[in-house]
Amino acid sequence: MSIFSRFLPKRKPPEIKNNIPKEKTNIRKTFGIYCHKHHNTSGDKLCPQCTALLATVMTKMNRCPYGITKPVCDRCDRPCFGAKQTRDFMEIMNSTQKSMFLRHPVMAFKHKLASMGVDYAKYQQQKKIDDKVKAKEQAAKERAKERKGKK
Repeated sequence: MSIFSRFLPKRKPPEIKNNIPKEKTNIRKTFGIYCHKHHNTSGDKLCPQCTALLATVMTKMNRCPYGITKPVCDRCDRPCFGAKQTRDFMEIMNSTQKSMFLRHPVMAFKHKLASMGVDYAKYQQQKKIDDKVKAKEQAAKERAKERKGKK
């Protein structure tokens, strides 16, 4: 700590943003593009299957165990809905990726950055866990060497 640190401006704590509304609009637009392309709907209307899945996704997002700190849904470790619905959701999200870049490029780019951020955070988390495991193994080896040296 330097002697001038008290004169420097204080760092603000990181601000936690509520990204759920953005995520919901992204998902709605993605579902719209998918349904228009695959089920021949038009306007703001979706087919009954897509409407039901979208309603489930929106309801489960409101009940997400992560709260406002939730990661992007398609990168989440614990999907909120069942296996079939998760599979259908992932199919919709993956199949409309290219269309989203053409129709909503800024939104798609921001979503991609957010998902890359989640991937990086997971990588850092795994790296910390691996480092702890290595440190424990190293300490165990050192203790074993000390025991052999005393005998």
